[in-house]
Amino acid sequence: MLQVTEHGVTITLNGKSTTDLLFWLTLALIVLAIGVALAMIFLPMKLAIACLVLLVVFSFVFNRYKQRLTGAKSAMLISDGVINVQQGMIVHNVLGKQQRIMVLNDDKIKNSDSALIVYNAKQQTKCHISGFDNDKEIEVMTKILQGQNINKRNANIKIKES
Repeated sequence: MLQVTEHGVTITLNGKSTTDLLFWLTLALIVLAIGVALAMIFLPMKLAIACLVLLVVFSFVFNRYKQRLTGAKSAMLISDGVINVQQGMIVHNVLGKQQRIMVLNDDKIKNSDSALIVYNAKQQTKCHISGFDNDKEIEVMTKILQGQNINKRNANIKIKES
């Protein structure tokens, strides 16, 4: 949803957060660890070692996923919440937290696959924003970040009395 404000626009994103999967993987790792502890007590030695190997493999997969997710955080991935867009700045509000992203004059803004990507001067991804309702929101956001003004048109609504 796009709303025009005095200094820019406010856009509500409808994407899906990537932290949900991390939560469920963490929960599965805890349950598996408890299961391995119980297996060490009640099962024969060979089966207990097999369960321990399974825990080690799952821990490795979990850590690789977590590293990939944290490595991607250097380039902010934004897909949900509310963003306030002003000339040269994006303010992302989600779950009571606020992140500010400064868009400099030498940064490049690109639209791709219903997403907006901001690159810095070294062509590294600064932020990747998805979850827009339509392409018009991306277009308006790009124009504001590039310094163009948005005019708000007010429409008069008349109700006929019968």
